[in-house]
Amino acid sequence: MTQKLRTQVGIVGSGPAGLLLAHLLQRAGIDSIVIDPRTREDIEGTVKAGILESPAVEVLVETGVSTRERVEPMKHDGVEFHFDGQAHRFDFPKLTGKSVYLFPQHEVLKDQIAARIRDGVSPLFGYTAEKVVDGPNGPMIVGKNDTGEAFEIEADFVVGADGSASITREYVTGSKTSGFFREYPFGWYGILVEAPPSSEELIYSRSDDGFVLISTRDEHIQRMYFQCDPNMDVNSVSDEQIWDKLQAGVTSELKRGNIFRKDVLKFRSYVHNSLRKNRVLLAGDAAHTVPPTGAKGLNLAVSDVLWANRALREFYRTGSEHLLDSYQEDAYKRIWKAAHYSYMMTTMLHLAPEASEFDKQRQIAELYMYTQSEAGQKFIAEGYVGWEYGADDWR
Repeated sequence: MTQKLRTQVGIVGSGPAGLLLAHLLQRAGIDSIVIDPRTREDIEGTVKAGILESPAVEVLVETGVSTRERVEPMKHDGVEFHFDGQAHRFDFPKLTGKSVYLFPQHEVLKDQIAARIRDGVSPLFGYTAEKVVDGPNGPMIVGKNDTGEAFEIEADFVVGADGSASITREYVTGSKTSGFFREYPFGWYGILVEAPPSSEELIYSRSDDGFVLISTRDEHIQRMYFQCDPNMDVNSVSDEQIWDKLQAGVTSELKRGNIFRKDVLKFRSYVHNSLRKNRVLLAGDAAHTVPPTGAKGLNLAVSDVLWANRALREFYRTGSEHLLDSYQEDAYKRIWKAAHYSYMMTTMLHLAPEASEFDKQRQIAELYMYTQSEAGQKFIAEGYVGWEYGADDWR
């Protein structure tokens, strides 16, 4: 027996992009169904870092997903670059009038899922999309739920917000990997440690040993990374070696504690070469991925969603597909800006395995250009806190 469902917008994936789009569409009276193969517990329990730009926080707070009281304690007014034995601070309010928020992605998802349930439209957890096909009355999502029962969701539109392994991509271009791609010859060795914060703000470090990032979760749990080979065995270094690598990258003394989680993070830059076919759109990590150095991934998903929301609202108001036709062009503008910013931050702060002495000295000079010039500081800060969103019609 096949379960048959009908909606206006079918959304594959209950990550930040899919849940925010469903929330914004409902505020405009547009029905949607969000599906995800995972359980609610799996989604909320998968710990992921997150830095939200001021414009993204504005969207979440003003539309009732989060509250100002919840996000304000996560506010950060700057970051530090450590290199050449010195520390350089970027004062975001002074340079841009804005701040950023250390809002972990799983905490964002908790708020989003709670908002969907509060509004009476829970995502369908345990629903695995196998493919998107053309149905008699529009696109259809076909798959099975966690009991093995087949389902079909018929919709006016389908939005693939199903991450970097997106099945929706196959409908759009016939391939999961058809796009613009750059792989990096390094990754991050990350730890979670029981310790107080080592710094009030994030530290981005470039030393002769490579990149180090000192981040935080809360007053008791800290997240730290050092540059490594992307294929490194997570168990190949001792705790003492880990601390030595982390300490080598920063000018201040790190606060140590019990390391209770270790992992190796591989990353890449990727932009899918088409974001729409017929009435099927891609958004979020299904459309692009960026290395985490620029803190752009979660924020870029919000931008995609605002463009898709604007286009869909216009269609249901007027019947016009004009904004749907421009969705890819509109979304690409910020996608490529973020791809560049993330690439720039990554290559400026990491040591490539084949780097020559010329490359290393040029890299130091580049860092001084951005830190010793007010214009350079402002360029880094503006990219980090986030450019204003181009899409309106979300309030």
